Amino acid sequence: MATAASSPPLEPFVLADHPVLDMLNTLAAVDGAPLEFWHSDEDVQAWLARTGWDLPEVRFARGELLKAALTLREAVRGLVEQRKVGGQGSPDVLNRFLATPSHPQLNWSASGEPRLEKVWATATAEQYLAPLAEAAAELLVGGDFNLVRECEHPDCVLWFYDRTKSHRRRWCSMALCGNRHKVAEFRKRKQH
Repeated sequence: MATAASSPPLEPFVLADHPVLDMLNTLAAVDGAPLEFWHSDEDVQAWLARTGWDLPEVRFARGELLKAALTLREAVRGLVEQRKVGGQGSPDVLNRFLATPSHPQLNWSASGEPRLEKVWATATAEQYLAPLAEAAAELLVGGDFNLVRECEHPDCVLWFYDRTKSHRRRWCSMALCGNRHKVAEFRKRKQH
């Protein structure tokens, strides 16, 4: 993604057009080296807030949320990769996150219409991340994996959901990898 002349991004990329794929993209690559964006519980919390997960304020033992988030991310990565190639992965880890008690709750604010919302238990970090795990399971079951893609740039590891009208998106981002590809192609043509 970044070139040697540029510095690594400070925040994870949010460009996948699907929150679960954005979660996978919290592990990226810069100049061929892995770039981990989650180093602390606070990093995970900041990413959850940035990507619109409206989860309650909860405190866990230091490092517990980070450990659970990394476990979930890598389990989902393996399942997405298997689903993409038509293989079969083990859902055991994801199912552990999904085994969280939940219930519907009616919310009716004074200024709006009544809404039915799902409320999950949050006693453990795994339970806290259950909404993200549920979104991952829904992607694996109902997502169109013809439209779930990895960026075509050879140095990029980012995933995205192609929601373009023509379904011909090739790059995680035109500003990142698409532009790099265009510059490389231009240089090739200039050499000949």
